[in-house]
Amino acid sequence: MSFQVVVDSCCDLTLQQRSSGLYTNVPLTIQVGSAQYRDDASLDTALLADAMARCDQAAHTACPSPGDYLAAYEAAQGDVYVVTLSALLSGSHNSAWQAAQLFQEQHPERHIHVFNSCSASAGQTLVAQRVADLAGQGLSFTQVVAQTDRYIAELNTLFVLENLDTLRKAGRLNRTQALITGALRVKLVMGSTPEGEIRKHTQALSIKQALSKLTDLMAQDRLHRGKTLCISHCLCPKRADYLRDLAQRRCAFSRILITETRGISTFYANRGGIVAAY
Repeated sequence: MSFQVVVDSCCDLTLQQRSSGLYTNVPLTIQVGSAQYRDDASLDTALLADAMARCDQAAHTACPSPGDYLAAYEAAQGDVYVVTLSALLSGSHNSAWQAAQLFQEQHPERHIHVFNSCSASAGQTLVAQRVADLAGQGLSFTQVVAQTDRYIAELNTLFVLENLDTLRKAGRLNRTQALITGALRVKLVMGSTPEGEIRKHTQALSIKQALSKLTDLMAQDRLHRGKTLCISHCLCPKRADYLRDLAQRRCAFSRILITETRGISTFYANRGGIVAAY
């Protein structure tokens, strides 16, 4: 059975995923000063990170329009599965859902479903991979949707960022968190709630200490055993390798994937950021 997985560009697809032909990326856009960046395959994330570091103004993002999503659906063959970043963090999910309603009206014989990943970055990567794995096994559309919904409900996303300026400017940190990280230069170990909001788990005085505490959180979660861990890094491959090595020693993941942040994840994580999902 043919199918296509449509994702927004906060989904940090691996090289293997990008080359498989199973995934279609619908890009968000990023405004930094007077410059606008489209988060597609042509975007140089290093240039974006540098531009954000130089810009004194708050940068902004814009989600895809329903028309952008509809064009992706129309080009897809077979069943269409859509994976968006958390509906509580972006309007991307709402745009995808509106387009799906219109697509279903125009093509009542086609199957389409929009998943709210309740995550971002590496979390979306894993959800998109799970959809492709299930559909590729020949499961029915209804089975793929049901099993993916259960997977999302059990998904955990954690992250450590070198620089929290973008989250602070975007209002994703409360006032106390912003003051602590700014004045004391501590590193927060953050994560997503089951609903897809951001919360603080703990803090550390250095990135290495923070990554160690992040690994402890994963190891203490018995549900991590046998799962796939995805690590998405923002221009810091050695840091991703360090976390992978920690996870291999302390945890019992069946597989560990490493991928790079695209534009939207780079926008929020900034250079040096690490996102881990399982």
